Amino acid sequence: MAHITLPEGLPGITGLLAFRPETAEPMRMLSEFLLRGPNSLTSAEREIIATYTSSQNDCYFCQMGHGAAASHHLGGNLKLIDEVKRDFWTAPISDKLKALLAIAGKVQKGGKQVTTEDIESARQAGATDLEVHDTVLIAAAFCMYNRYVDGLATWAPRDPELYLAMGARLAEVGYVNSSAPIPVAVAD
Repeated sequence: MAHITLPEGLPGITGLLAFRPETAEPMRMLSEFLLRGPNSLTSAEREIIATYTSSQNDCYFCQMGHGAAASHHLGGNLKLIDEVKRDFWTAPISDKLKALLAIAGKVQKGGKQVTTEDIESARQAGATDLEVHDTVLIAAAFCMYNRYVDGLATWAPRDPELYLAMGARLAEVGYVNSSAPIPVAVAD
């Protein structure tokens, strides 16, 4: 049960966004820009960074939703998303994405954990300064989103099919135009 009274039937961040629409709009716009805006990193790669950060923060709702969005961008490859969450170093992803996920993991622990060597490793793997910047910003933003969702004890459905539908909608429609919540009526 959430720590505050939220609209019924809206899990995770969807209930929080409905509760406080004044903050919902800028949060949605930030997510849209970070995860779908113009970038040399694909939307799938950026969703993977959000998913990995959320998994490290143990935020079930966010890791499942963004993992489903990343999977949708990748043609439904949920196995890859699970491999990244389990051990991205052995997952079949680019060395550049591995280096960026290493940075995201350090941001998740605390921004000062990121070292010059981490940045140099990402550059050696082909990452640009903009990609490093955006990785740090995505990880930092998702630490905020994860703490927002879990700090107010929102509920997260356990049915993976619901997240697949939400991920498809986020991947296809985006964050600003995706105000309809995932179709859930009662807490699991």
